[in-house]
Amino acid sequence: MGIRELELTDLPQTSDPPVGLLASIVNRLTWPFRYGHVEPRPSTGFYTDTTVCIGCKSCEVACKQWNQLAADGLEWTGNSYDNTAELSATSWRHVKFIEQFAANGQSAGHDTTATHELTIDQLVNGGGAGRWLMMSDVCKHCISAPCQHACPTGAIIYNEFANVYIQRDICNGCSYCIAACPFGVITRSDFDGHSHKCTLCYDRQKDGLVPACAKACPTASIQFGPIDELRERARNRVKELHARGVTGAYLYGEEPTESYSALHSFYLLVDRPAVYGLPDAPFNPWLHMLADYGRTIASALATIAVILSLLFLQRL
Repeated sequence: MGIRELELTDLPQTSDPPVGLLASIVNRLTWPFRYGHVEPRPSTGFYTDTTVCIGCKSCEVACKQWNQLAADGLEWTGNSYDNTAELSATSWRHVKFIEQFAANGQSAGHDTTATHELTIDQLVNGGGAGRWLMMSDVCKHCISAPCQHACPTGAIIYNEFANVYIQRDICNGCSYCIAACPFGVITRSDFDGHSHKCTLCYDRQKDGLVPACAKACPTASIQFGPIDELRERARNRVKELHARGVTGAYLYGEEPTESYSALHSFYLLVDRPAVYGLPDAPFNPWLHMLADYGRTIASALATIAVILSLLFLQRL
């Protein structure tokens, strides 16, 4: 049998077939919107019950280990037994130690006029000299995040779990997100110049795993799951505490306020938010800028009017 000549159809296809000009233009315009699309998944988040936090910092260690974050050193601040001090580009979890010691019969740092006041007898068995409040702090993963609004490059997005996620390769280090966050969560890194914060263990979630911090927490102070389930669980916990006499227990960030959205990482607290280093009434910076928007639009319209007038006069 002779060897027949190869035909064009016998050759492997090495490139896409040519398309028309119109199809090419449409593809170029729509491609950015089709690239990377993922189907939404049930919204997830954290519920942190500060009443059972023992300050062991297991969550901090687990977070650093899983995300391969550099150590911050063991330099004591002199202000607290807490040596981490704050959230940073290399500390995405931070267990706060709020040390309230007795002073003239009152618990130091404890405002007796606060709505969510607890007496020392309620907090310490049989009374005592003071108390330590513990809270594992993390990114709040706001439903309407100011950092995401402020990002000029689109580096901050909502992933399919409705978590706020920073794409490091797109971040340009402008730090607008840092200024926009009312919780002081995001920090610009010294080693790469990009902004960093908790990812809510996005890589683990995609594989059906619990975030490292929640997995390591020995007292279930940090709880992870679908946000609706967490809210219901947290409300039941508040009712339980109220029934046991801890009438000052309440949820922070579980519901939206007039000035801020609800949080996908919310807390059960027993003192004023400011005691825990949280804003009593977080405010979205965009609400301050309504007048700025108006002035910007007015200036743009005035500029356009001047340009059109000059063009009209040149034609006369």
